[in-house]
Parts: sequence; C-alpha cells; structure tokens
Amino acid sequence: MNDHATDLATEAFIAHRNLLFTVAYEMLGSAADAEDVLQETWLRWVEVDLAQVRDQRAYLVRITTRQSLNRLRTMKRRKEAYVGPWLPEPLLTAPDVAQDVELAESVSMALMLVLETLSPTERAVFVLREVFEVGYDEIAAAVDKSPAAVRQIAHRARRHVDARRPRKVVSPGETRAALESFQRAFETGDLQGLLDVLAPEVVLMSDGGGVKQAALRPVVGAEKVVRMFVGGAGKVQGRLTIDPTLVNGGPALFVRLDGEIDGIMAARVEDARITGLYYVRNPEKLSRVESETPLTLR
Repeated sequence: MNDHATDLATEAFIAHRNLLFTVAYEMLGSAADAEDVLQETWLRWVEVDLAQVRDQRAYLVRITTRQSLNRLRTMKRRKEAYVGPWLPEPLLTAPDVAQDVELAESVSMALMLVLETLSPTERAVFVLREVFEVGYDEIAAAVDKSPAAVRQIAHRARRHVDARRPRKVVSPGETRAALESFQRAFETGDLQGLLDVLAPEVVLMSDGGGVKQAALRPVVGAEKVVRMFVGGAGKVQGRLTIDPTLVNGGPALFVRLDGEIDGIMAARVEDARITGLYYVRNPEKLSRVESETPLTLR
C-alpha cells in the first residue's frame, strides 16, 4: 500500500475508531481485549484495497466482528479458569453516554452480564442487530452464516436476553438515589438502612480475579449481603472512602482505600431498590476508571 492509500486507510480507521471499540467491548466485556481486537483490525484494514470497498464503516465493523469472535472463543477458556465470578471490565464514561438511553443500557453492567450467557455467535448477532442495527445480510457476512440462519439466531438471542434483562429501563436518577442511600447507610453503619435499600433477593457479585479478596460465588439475599459488607469493612486496615461516579453509562460508586483504587461498584435497580451489586476489585480491570472512554453507536 502506498503512502496516500495508507493515509486514507488511517483516516477512515480513526473516524470509526470509537464505534469499533464499542462493538468489540460489547462483544467481549473487556477493554484490554477490545484494544487488541482494534490492533488486529487495523493490521487487516491496511491490507485492503480501498477502491474495492463500497462502505468503509460496514467493512471495518465486519473485520472487528470477526476478530472479536476469534477472541471470544479464546476468552471462554480463560474465563473457565478464572477465580470466582467474572465481571465485565468497568469503563469510566462521559455524561453524554448516560444521556443516550440505548447506548447506556447496551453497556450497562447488568446487560453485559446477560450477554455473557450467550454463545459467541449469538452475542455477535445480538450486539450487531439489536444495538448497532446492522442489516441481516451484513451480519451474515461478518459471522459466516446465511441471512436466514442469522435471523433465527437473532430471534433466539433476543428471546434469551429479554427473559433475563431488567424488566424496564431505570432512569439514572433512580439508580443514583438508590446508590446514595446505600452509601449513606454503609458510611454511617445503618444496618436497617442497608436492608431497606436492598431488595430481599439482591445478588452481590464480586470480582477479585484471585488477586484481591472477593466472594468466590454470588452472595444472595439482603441479610447475607449486609453481613458481608459490614464484616468486610470491619477487617479493613486504612481509610475507606466512597464517591459517586459514572461507569458504563450509569451511576456507580468509586471505592478507595487510603486514596488508592480499591474497586468499582455498579448496581442494578428495580422499583427503587437494588437487586444486583457488581463489585470489581481485580486490579487488572481497573485501568479504565480514572479517564473517560469514548463510546458511540454511530
């Protein structure tokens, strides 16, 4: 490829980079792996004869999807050997992500966890169709299936996700209010306040990756969750501070110990109570919580 063609390829890649990262991240749940996929996409893109490409955006999305699918299959083995629950890598996001309801829901910790229950191909088809509104023919080319097969996969994946996703979209204000109540009760040691803001069937998932202490299985039930938080806080050596933040398009809590990052806590809220708490403590997953990651559906 000559210098002019390389410049044109670079220009197109940069123009669509945030979109490609968002596609890869929604398919993988890992920013580090998404960055690797973008590197692989770039290496393939610079080998393409641009004169033969009718739609550069669609072509780049296709390459990114194929590379993400390859990566998903290798990640599956990695996750099977993972210590304790595996949670998506949290991203600090700008307020405009929270204002885009579709984008915010698509990268929410709750939905990303539902996507983890799909097969790699189902996840790719669901993300491309439901989130990015890619046509069936284009998805078929990306996943090496017929358009008819893609329609069936999309229907199956949609039904699976709809059965497990939150029943209704909750406003950021409602989530923020629930997290503020949780934070206030935790900081003041108000056990009843904690029980009041947690739904009776609340599930806590904590991801330490075998590096930081975390529950090896989901903790179910408000009383057990409260016991775990209160007991854990009692063992902390140092000053624990909690601050509100915006992660994956929604309100979350930034937990620090003596000023150093300890973890990020996101929540799933329904009917003004917390039904899911997702606490990421694995240091390898906390590199994207201090500077904003740009995400886009377009």
